[in-house]
Amino acid sequence: MPSPPRREILIEFRRVGTVVKASAIDPETLTEVSVVGPARGSQEMLRRTVLAKLDYVLRRNAKPPAK
Repeated sequence: MPSPPRREILIEFRRVGTVVKASAIDPETLTEVSVVGPARGSQEMLRRTVLAKLDYVLRRNAKPPAK
């Protein structure tokens, strides 16, 4: 079974004092999510976390409303 096509996702990291804010934007739906973590932490961990959050929000928004 072929894997689904990959989407372009924009990711931005911005340090604010002792924390880093990671934002992910889906340009197709204009959906944006953010997470905050310690500046000493791993940028890779923030990247994975913000992408998981974006995936969750996109899936939640794609479901039809409950009756």
